[in-house]
Amino acid sequence: MIRPLALFALLALAACGGEPAPPVANKAEAKTAPAPLGDTVRVRIETDAGPITVALDHAHAPVTVENFVRYADEHRFDSTTFYRAARTRGYEDRGFIQGGIRRNYRRMLPPIAHEPTSRTGIRHGPGTISMARSEPGMAMGEFFIMTHEMPQMDAHGSDQGFAAFGHVVEGMDTVRHILAAPTIPNAGSGAMRGQMIAAPVAIRSVRRVE
Repeated sequence: MIRPLALFALLALAACGGEPAPPVANKAEAKTAPAPLGDTVRVRIETDAGPITVALDHAHAPVTVENFVRYADEHRFDSTTFYRAARTRGYEDRGFIQGGIRRNYRRMLPPIAHEPTSRTGIRHGPGTISMARSEPGMAMGEFFIMTHEMPQMDAHGSDQGFAAFGHVVEGMDTVRHILAAPTIPNAGSGAMRGQMIAAPVAIRSVRRVE
């Protein structure tokens, strides 16, 4: 359950997991330069619970989108998981799911500059995809997807909030299904306690959609 007093610590990154290194692209793939990014970039997240397609707002959150797409293009998200289901107290169908590299050092890219909602104008509403981080400027390969509006995640005054960078265009049923997954009551620490999914949902691949 989400504790109100711990709201801004919700997305502390999990400890490094024992996940394998990302697959190495073959030589043919390595020789092909990635396509340039337009104002909007569609990315499909294939999971064992179903697909999720997100539209990333490159026009307003260029640093965050380019980072996410690089993880996708380099297959760093492949064989990772959605491992956290943070449900709002009193509303089992509301909250967010968190996934990504889970601080696996073999998958990490350097942390990126923070793009607050006050600058991008992208708010934390239903279907928003945003970056998890321990503090502003430390986001890497962890992200979360929301089922309902949570303005507490936006920037407010001196609180820089979290970096939203797109929204789900297909697959909210998959997001809700993962949010409903059974969790382990005593697993996790701090705000994450009781939110760790008992059987993490595999992320098979994350790829750009032409």
